[in-house]
Amino acid sequence: MSFCKDCISGVRHEGTQEGKMETIGGVSCYVATPTVDYPTDKVIMFITDVFGIPLPNNPLLADDFARNGFKVVMPELFNGDAIPPDALEPGSTFDIQTWFGSHAPDGATEIVRKVIAALKEQGVTKFGSLGYCYGARVCFNLAFNNEVQAVAAAHPSLLKFPDDFEKYIASSQAPLLINSCEFDTMFPLENAPKVDGLFASFGPGYKRTYYQGCTHGFAVRGDMSKPEIKAGKEGAFTESVKFMLEKL
Repeated sequence: MSFCKDCISGVRHEGTQEGKMETIGGVSCYVATPTVDYPTDKVIMFITDVFGIPLPNNPLLADDFARNGFKVVMPELFNGDAIPPDALEPGSTFDIQTWFGSHAPDGATEIVRKVIAALKEQGVTKFGSLGYCYGARVCFNLAFNNEVQAVAAAHPSLLKFPDDFEKYIASSQAPLLINSCEFDTMFPLENAPKVDGLFASFGPGYKRTYYQGCTHGFAVRGDMSKPEIKAGKEGAFTESVKFMLEKL
């Protein structure tokens, strides 16, 4: 497994975070809770990119989902060692491949499982899963065992084509949304119609969106000063909200 340069590129977003940190199942989590009535038996697991909770973009996006009526839980996947936001700065020489050697998705998957188990003890029965970049790999791992009931993945990383997609179809009952873009070596444009073909008769449900002019990372680290990227980021968010409202 490997990453591309766009896995650690992008723009830091600004805003006031509305959620709070909680410990769930022994795992530190950012929790965004709606201010209106919401179904307490449902939770959306927000599985981040390699920047995790320290990058403001991720908690701010979780807050946006909470405003749409979902309780959102974002586990700390990297034991306090997420890639620092400074890696986004021009000239950064951060070595993501070395970092990845200590942070494989299997470990992150086990962390999320601890949180899911604890939430089940609190009465949660249905889990949606949002996966951004690295996080999409974790979402697939969970979906293979039907530990989540709906998956929305944006510019997924670390998935092997066609193996992981065929495994998803064979083993999962979770509807799948993929928010894809024009420039993405992790989910190449030439593979997109092939994935669509594989999922053409996937009973639980499948949808793929496509955002022209956008690059890997656009849905969470996109430059909002660029109209195409802003439209892509907002489109991917809207599609994910609609998908979870319909499928979860």
